[in-house]
Amino acid sequence: MRPLIDAVEAAAWTDAVRIDVRWTLGGDSKEAEYAAGHLPGAVWLDFDRDVCGPVGPVGGRHPLPDPEALQGVLRAAGIDDGTPVLVYDGGDGMSAARTWWTLRWAGIEDVRVLTGGLAAWTEAGLPWRPRSRSAPLAT
Repeated sequence: MRPLIDAVEAAAWTDAVRIDVRWTLGGDSKEAEYAAGHLPGAVWLDFDRDVCGPVGPVGGRHPLPDPEALQGVLRAAGIDDGTPVLVYDGGDGMSAARTWWTLRWAGIEDVRVLTGGLAAWTEAGLPWRPRSRSAPLAT
């Protein structure tokens, strides 16, 4: 199975749970960007909080998460062992690739990264969920 998938293929992959992990090293959370617009049905995961473990005296800036904590996050997102998952970010691929690796480490086998992230999706003219000014925040 190829780990990368283009926007057109990803749009046709309708049984996958879509995970938005937009993130910037040293930057603020991108959750507001997710709230402003995301792939239809996408679930927000905070890269630092949900995909990585807490920073400690050892383990680096983004250590692996506690397996039970990750399992809880994934279950809340609608993911179990047999669930196909599409991961995307803002386009540089860093957080999406790391999330792919983490999910594979956790035993999720059918995980793919959207090449080019949200930008590739919108450039392909595919629908996304912009938040209207009057609409409440929702996935």
